[in-house]
Amino acid sequence: MKNSFLPVIAASALAFSLAACGSDDGGSEAGGGDAAGADLDLVTDGTLTVCSEVPYEPFEMEDPDSESGYTGFDIDLMQAIADGMELQLEVKDSSFDALESGLALNSGDCDVAASAMTITEDRQENLAFSEGYYDSQQSLLVPEDSDITGIDDLAGRRVAVQQSTTGEAYAKDNAAEATITAFPGNPEMFQAIQAGQVDAILQDLPVNVENARQGGFTIVEEYSTDEQYGFAMQQDNTALVEAVNEQLTALRDGGEYDEIYDTYFSAED
Repeated sequence: MKNSFLPVIAASALAFSLAACGSDDGGSEAGGGDAAGADLDLVTDGTLTVCSEVPYEPFEMEDPDSESGYTGFDIDLMQAIADGMELQLEVKDSSFDALESGLALNSGDCDVAASAMTITEDRQENLAFSEGYYDSQQSLLVPEDSDITGIDDLAGRRVAVQQSTTGEAYAKDNAAEATITAFPGNPEMFQAIQAGQVDAILQDLPVNVENARQGGFTIVEEYSTDEQYGFAMQQDNTALVEAVNEQLTALRDGGEYDEIYDTYFSAED
């Protein structure tokens, strides 16, 4: 299947300066000597602990062969960011509700929420975000034999969305006459359309591309939201936000960001 999308990634406009290595705490083997990241108020000294909702291909999925046990666009970026900070990376599976509400961060489960999370004003009331690292696009997936050709055909139809996401908000705003059902995650949504329980899935474009690759389904429309994904952190941990932004800038400037991006989003004929 040919992928016709290459989302435009907004270039980082600002570079932040931060001394990312601590000095007076012991206990981390990362980087040797003094504890790396001691001034970043981490859950575990010497480790960047990241929470993600898994699976959510191609952003996060299990991979026993990887260093953290997970891979995907978000995870590979976080691994590169942790490496740049001279920190170990630990990844924890978490519900998206716990991530976008700030519960997972504020309860001390993790330092960063990395889970294809769109930066919105509502979420910024509870979370601090990194610079945007990926442009958010939505899409509509239907069975190949469906007569649905776009969002205007959804009146009276059953549409699956993921709860607490931009896709859910987009569907409510633009397909108000549809019967909208919110599911916990993409696996449940895809199972529902396979079983004929819903007529369409409104979901992040790269995720629906993965769904379409399973066969029998096609993407009939794509939607730009003019929003971006960001890595979320506690609002008061400004040092960590600045450190993550510093690493994102370095990854872009050094070309590693493009290498990771191409791994998951290069067009295929």
